[in-house]
Amino acid sequence: MTDTPSPSLVDSHCHLDFPDFDGELPDILSRARAAGVERMVTICTRLRNEPTVRALAEAHAPVFYAAGTHPMSAAEEPLATVDQLVALAAHPKFVGIGETGLDYHYSAESAGIQRDSLRVHIDAARQTGLPLIIHARAADDDMAEILTTEHRAGAFNCVMHCFSSSAALAEAALDLGFYLSMSGIAAFPRSQELRDIFARTPLDRILVETDSPYLAPPPHRGRRNEPAYVAQTAAVGATVHDLTLAEFAAATTANFDRLFPKAKV
Repeated sequence: MTDTPSPSLVDSHCHLDFPDFDGELPDILSRARAAGVERMVTICTRLRNEPTVRALAEAHAPVFYAAGTHPMSAAEEPLATVDQLVALAAHPKFVGIGETGLDYHYSAESAGIQRDSLRVHIDAARQTGLPLIIHARAADDDMAEILTTEHRAGAFNCVMHCFSSSAALAEAALDLGFYLSMSGIAAFPRSQELRDIFARTPLDRILVETDSPYLAPPPHRGRRNEPAYVAQTAAVGATVHDLTLAEFAAATTANFDRLFPKAKV
């Protein structure tokens, strides 16, 4: 009897440069490979750290990267420029713009500069053709309004990373042709409302991610997350869509390749 091969998965959003992974990256990547995670996108959240994140992607074939200014850091960091982001996008392993977005839960006092930063990133996504990577928390109305207005002014593509917002924001994003990314939050026992949103989301608009080192899905909840654990989140997505894990993995990987063509292999 032969072992059933692991389904091919992609972790579309992680933070491999964070100190949680210091000294362990070879083991982290080995466990990811054993779980069927063939590629991952590591996200730079402060542009001054971009050289470190770029070097990490250059050193490891399965790792691609994106960069931007996280909304919770927007008041602490110099405002990114469109030219700066466009220049970064020339790198062959740079595959997305962000993460950017709005976070009024932790950083409502910087809402104005967050909105300014978001618009810079949107313009860079338009100019490069690379997907925008959005963080949204407690800012659904402003997020829907900005994305809709800006998309009318000039199209761009986008993923709502670690989606855990309202059904209304999900509908607004999907109406614009965007993608929703499922994280470990969707696997938490109390997340039935979120699972219902993903059940209504067309299969060709769903990605999976870990957002590691955060938000580990059961049975790892409460511990450090890592790319290998995207398999547990994908298993929940498969159940929600009444598919096998292999079928759901194939669909979400195809979605990733369509949204992130520079990371396609």
